[in-house]
Amino acid sequence: MKPSNPFTLSFGRKPLQYITRIVQTNEIIEAFEADIPSSPVYMITGVRGSGKTVLMSAIANELREKENWIVIDLNSERKILDSAVAKLYDNQKVQHLFLKAQINLSMFGVGASVASDRPIVDIESALERMLKEIEKQHKKVLVTIDEVENNASIREFVSSFQIMQRQNLPIYLLMTGLYDNIYNLQNENKLTFLYRAPKIMLEPLNLTAISKSYSTTFDIPYADAQQLALLTKGYPFAYQVLGYLLWEAAKKSVDDAILEQYDQYLAEFVYEKIDSEIAGNDRRFLLGVATKDTIKTAELLEITGFKKNEYTVYRERLRKKGLISVDKRGYVSMKLPRFSEYLLQMEML
Repeated sequence: MKPSNPFTLSFGRKPLQYITRIVQTNEIIEAFEADIPSSPVYMITGVRGSGKTVLMSAIANELREKENWIVIDLNSERKILDSAVAKLYDNQKVQHLFLKAQINLSMFGVGASVASDRPIVDIESALERMLKEIEKQHKKVLVTIDEVENNASIREFVSSFQIMQRQNLPIYLLMTGLYDNIYNLQNENKLTFLYRAPKIMLEPLNLTAISKSYSTTFDIPYADAQQLALLTKGYPFAYQVLGYLLWEAAKKSVDDAILEQYDQYLAEFVYEKIDSEIAGNDRRFLLGVATKDTIKTAELLEITGFKKNEYTVYRERLRKKGLISVDKRGYVSMKLPRFSEYLLQMEML
């Protein structure tokens, strides 16, 4: 019987073949675990398929194993404060604390069995009371929210979170989101404190780590594995897709059939969505970049017809979105594998 494919096409789920982001993981955990945290909130951002959810889940799972941490995962599309209270109450590590303190949450359909004649009527007050009981036991609460958007529920929760921080309550926040969504959220008048919050921009995976993974998994020479790694450009989803296709086809190198499937999976799972979110002049900029593997700034200005100040605005926005690389001074290149080919093909349709 053929072994299960160690690679996955599913977003958010940790695959069997997973390259750990050790530096980013340690940075966030050490910050949260410190006696005086450098920041109680971190935001993880990056292009679709860059591994934001997987990294957040890895951090949450590591802290969940510690006795002094309570981790609750919340849905950004629901009433987050209500969900936080409900999930915190349901957590077996701390539920007895709320029962003992007779915190009456019956107004919110939670803990109706608590014998108290003074139910709490404000959801923010309820969460504060619960956190104070948790603080007495020297425990901490981590709230994780995946793919945040600038909606009413998120704004309400983050505003409450800011108040709880002023009260030195033991609550921490880890969020993931696309650059545009996080940018819009932190620009809200009452949420500008998020500007000061550290943001982890997920860069491509280490090509050496990808090469070692492919070499071991497919039992191929390291030099051959390097060629496979280069085809992914370190993009986490591409690393999974290419590995998945090779495993399913029982092949150890890329032929025309694998390359065609590779392009199709990248397009259907990620690139079509990314392309739909690119505005006119941003797309014009990217089409200029797509003409060469690496293009000089002067050439790009000539091709696109942008003025220097316009060019700078689009370059910075696309860099922050994780679509282009400007690591080499005076040059621009596409960050995602075979995204140039995708854009040029779409332009011909």
